[in-house]
Amino acid sequence: MADNVVLLSIPGLRASDVAHMPNLTALTESGDKATLVPSFPAVTLCVETNIMTGMLPVDHGVVANGWYDRDKGEVELWTMGNEAIDRPQIWDTLKQHDSSLTSAVWFPMLSKRCSADYVCMPAPVHNPDGSESLWCYTRPTEYYGQLLEEHGHFPLKFFWGPLASIPSTKWIADTAALTAKKHKPNFFYIYLPHLDYQAQKLGPDSEPAMKAVAELDVVLGDLFTELKQAYGEDVLILVASEYTIVPVDHVTYPNRVLREAGLVKINSGEDGETIDYPGSDAFAVADHQLSHVYVKDRDQATIDKVVKLFEGQEGIAEVLAGDDREKYFLNHQRSGDVVLVSTANSWQAYYYWLDDANAPKFARTVDIHRKPGYDPVELHVDMATKSIPLDATLVKGSHGAPAKTDAQRGILLSNQKGVYPETPMADTDVCDLVLRQFNI
Repeated sequence: MADNVVLLSIPGLRASDVAHMPNLTALTESGDKATLVPSFPAVTLCVETNIMTGMLPVDHGVVANGWYDRDKGEVELWTMGNEAIDRPQIWDTLKQHDSSLTSAVWFPMLSKRCSADYVCMPAPVHNPDGSESLWCYTRPTEYYGQLLEEHGHFPLKFFWGPLASIPSTKWIADTAALTAKKHKPNFFYIYLPHLDYQAQKLGPDSEPAMKAVAELDVVLGDLFTELKQAYGEDVLILVASEYTIVPVDHVTYPNRVLREAGLVKINSGEDGETIDYPGSDAFAVADHQLSHVYVKDRDQATIDKVVKLFEGQEGIAEVLAGDDREKYFLNHQRSGDVVLVSTANSWQAYYYWLDDANAPKFARTVDIHRKPGYDPVELHVDMATKSIPLDATLVKGSHGAPAKTDAQRGILLSNQKGVYPETPMADTDVCDLVLRQFNI
């Protein structure tokens, strides 16, 4: 067994993409290869946490990329830290097993304040005037200063939004390589997001999406060279899809359905309409191909009404309430009282206004925290107004629904043979796979 393990977490990587990636092929052609099945919800924070803990949302508590905090009366989206995960993660278990084992964690979105020895993730400084200053959260705290000296600031504008592109992934890979050389952590988790962008924006088989595959492979080639220099031959490299992205030609608007039924309450002001979360009888936090619908006081009559509203709706495959949520291990207190599951060709937008003239100002900006749901339309831009359009039909790729077809299943690759059986594996199996390399 190798003394060192590097896990590359690559959202959007499909088995079919590997044939177009000569550097990835060269590294893994003599290693193991298995189908990797993401658990539902197949979205970033859930799958990453499944991999980190070997458990499912009912146990670790990460039920989506965001949820409604009933105590605060607020939607938390992409704002949570590592304390949101209710179970030990790989680096915790390694340290408990052997205090000399070190770990590095690069860019998983719930890694802030985790216990790994070396951590890096984006954490821009929000200034009083509303502007942002580039910065990253690191452990040790002063480590970002060292990364800054060698590689400059993390290029946040290329990490998400209409400018999302390869420079952000390259910075992550380059600084991870630097860290591997300087500190040689026994376990290194590296998140490389580049395939997420064009596949959602224009479709996974679009020309720009396939160009992104080639761009990522160049970055991987450089990273593999650097990792071998850092570790020598004594390193197991695992490459895991978080999920795949499939074409979509339909979108649903759960909050508009709930509003038209009189369940969503609205506050109106100079900045447009916003949802009154505590005052609403029900509202949805939309996330790719699912939504969590939160019902005031968990009122059963309202829950029943919500279920009836969405049963049979085009684009909705399943409506799960109460104990029915156990089907996907989502019976957790953070989950919505009703969970809406999309068909494979459809996704769910957070939009709740009925007239674009009343849309809130943040709807036309890249603002991942104030919107009550994930907004892939932020990948587009209206050049005439230099703002985000309000047309959810622009989105051509999505993920999150249960992986029932080969197109929805990812891949797990390794650079060594005999590490795992070449049979379908679940995202939750990756944790045990890593720990076994350290005889745990």
